[in-house]
Formats: sequence, C-alpha cells, structure tokens
Amino acid sequence: MKLTVNQNFSQAICVPCIHRRQGQIHQWLLSYEKTYTPFYTSVDIRDAGFKIAVVDTNLFPAGFNNLCEHGLADAESLIKKAILTRVPKATNILIVAEEHTRNTWYLENVRILQEIITKAGFSAKIATFFINEPSFCAQAASAVELETATGQIVKVYCVKRVLEKIKQGQADFDLIIMNNDLSAGIPEVLKDIKIPIVPSIHAGWHARLKSEHFRQANALVKEFAQIVGIDPWQFSCLYEVVNHVDVNNEADQQRLYTAGVKLFEEIQNKYNEHNVDSKPFIFIKSDSGTYGLGVVPIEDPRQILELNRKKRNDLVHGKDAQNITHFLLQEGVPTIHRIEGHPCEVCVYQIDNNFVGGFYRYHETKGSRENLNSPGGMAFQKMCPHLDKYGKDCGIEHNLNIFDIYRILGRIAGVAAGREIKELESKLP
Repeated sequence: MKLTVNQNFSQAICVPCIHRRQGQIHQWLLSYEKTYTPFYTSVDIRDAGFKIAVVDTNLFPAGFNNLCEHGLADAESLIKKAILTRVPKATNILIVAEEHTRNTWYLENVRILQEIITKAGFSAKIATFFINEPSFCAQAASAVELETATGQIVKVYCVKRVLEKIKQGQADFDLIIMNNDLSAGIPEVLKDIKIPIVPSIHAGWHARLKSEHFRQANALVKEFAQIVGIDPWQFSCLYEVVNHVDVNNEADQQRLYTAGVKLFEEIQNKYNEHNVDSKPFIFIKSDSGTYGLGVVPIEDPRQILELNRKKRNDLVHGKDAQNITHFLLQEGVPTIHRIEGHPCEVCVYQIDNNFVGGFYRYHETKGSRENLNSPGGMAFQKMCPHLDKYGKDCGIEHNLNIFDIYRILGRIAGVAAGREIKELESKLP
C-alpha cells in the first residue's frame, strides 16, 4: 500500500522555517518535558496542507497492537526508563484494562502492552473490573483466559480480587499502569490504594475536558509559532464550548447553533487571511470521552438546528452509555492523505513523550471531512519510527520533512496533557 497526497490543497506550511530551528524547538520542548510528561499518550493529527493540527490526545492509548516491530523494540527500553523513573525498584506491574473483554482487538492491545513491559524486565499482569460481566470475577480464582484477535491467549484477572490479595499480603505490585480511561469515574477500590498509579486516575474522562487540553495545547502552539515565525492557527484548531446541553431541547439547540455560527465565521476569516480555497466545517463532539463516540461533522451551522433523531442520538451517549451534556465545537481539518484512495490521518504513540511510532488510520466509507475513528470500514497501516526502515521493510513511505512536524506536534500535545494532569491533581482536596 502507498500513502498518497490529494493535490487539491497546496502545501502552505513553511517546512524550512521549522527545520532551521530544530535545535531551538527541541530545547524549548525539553524545558517543559522535565516537568510535564505523561506516562504514555497517543495523538491524532490531521494534515490539510494549509494547516497541520492535533485533533485529539489520549492519555490511555489502546492501539499498541498497531505499532511496528521497530517501534515495539524501542518501547521496551523507553517503558523501562519510564517505570524506573517513577518507581526506582519496581519489579511487579499491574495493568488495569478496559471492560472490552469481548473486543478481541482491544485484548490484543493489552497483550502487546504486557509483552512490552515483560520484555523490559518486569513481571506484568492484566486485570479489569468486570463490572459488566461480574460472573467472571466470581469464577476467576486465578484468571480468565481470553483469546485475542490474533488467536493469542491473555489471562485477565479481576481487579477487586487482586487488590484484596494485596491488602491480605498475598500479592505485591509496585506500580499500576492504567489502560482504562475511567469514563464512569474512579472505582472505590482504587481510591485508597497506596500503590503508585500512572497515568493519574484523576485524569480520566470523568474529570478531563478536551477543551482544557486544547486551551493548554494552543498556548504552547502559540509559543512554538513564535519560534518559527508562523501563524499559530496553522498548527491548531479553533473551538467553542457549550455546556449543560440537552440536544433534544430547542433552546439548547439554538445555543449550539449560535456557537456554531461564531466558529464558522472565525474559520472563514482565517481561510480568507491565508487564501484557502475551501469551505469551513466543524465537528460537534463530547467535551470528554474517547473511541470516536459522540462526534458529528457539520458542514453548515444550520444543520445543528436540523439534526435528525439518529444524529441527536449519536450526540446523547458516549462511552459506557454516559450522557453527554458538555460539547466541544471544533474546527474541522480536512485530510490530504490517502491510502488506497481512502482518507487517512496520523496517530503517533509516545512513551514519556518519546516517539515509538504509530499508525495511519484510514476509513473505506468516510470522506476527508468526516470522523475516521468510527466503525464500519476503519483500518490501520503501521508507521515506523526508524528513518532507515520507513517505506522499505516497514511502514508506508512518507515525506520525512512533514513527518518531523507531526513529531513536534505530538510532543506539544504530550506536554499539554501533562499540564492538564498537574492542574487536575492540584484541585484535589
């Protein structure tokens, strides 16, 4: 497969401006990374040619199975350093996974994460809460064996039982690594645990807001843009926030519409300023949450007032059937990239803000102005972090000059996420 570029958009980013200041940019990022570095992250990036921007950042990445062999090898040493930096004498690790025990690709993700950790020299077990399938906990004297999408077997323990054994002195763990975004809140059994937990349980989607992430990220992008002498809009998305919304209420629909009109006007002004010959569009999405749920593309603000029942239902419920009442209206970034003619976007993976590869997410039934993180045709192509391997025996060949920008934006997003975590923890009683 090949990565191609839709030439309808001309590349307007001054790549040489960025390359000339690589050293300065690296030092600037390092100054923040000493303080603000999440354990791991995945960062979704859209490239429109006239702008390149982060559109989502996940603190609990669930696609380690999509990393290439070279990225996985790099991940071993990086995760070892990340663990020992936080817990210097750690040996036993507990991975707390999502409830997706029936999602075989998710199981493959946690299997690969476990493999990375064990190859790094640690003992690692996988556990989950089994809230949706409590009979598993009742039966799991040792563990439940589940088959992943590749036919591998993973043992999954019950978190509650594991923590009970810890309290009774029958088990010992030095660090808990969360691969569960805690959308429904922090389970009581985790609140009193004395074992270090990364990423912070206080930064799950029960507390975290996308708008806060983009507030932090856009402030950093402004600094970055000053270093390279480019309009920060070319590396960020405009957005509006509307809270306490019932999408089936006409008055609340009107509030969304008003915010949409304002955002469309702001985007059009930027298009005019940069001579972008395209039509603005936006996404309405939950201000908290992941897995591409609660996301609706809008081509005209009037569509907000004309949403049919299906579209409104898409906006009502997020992960774990959580009601959505806080909305982010985000500038849409069309993608110029194609795999086999299908639109794709970049997703980079980082451990301690170090790049370990990632993948191109593409979709067989969606367009370049739609949400590609949705079922019914979504697929992935690996992205190799090694320049001597990329496009040869690993990954899809791409423009390395542009890819350097993706890596910089991924690091900026990681720092922004680290600042989010610090702020959320500072508000604890």
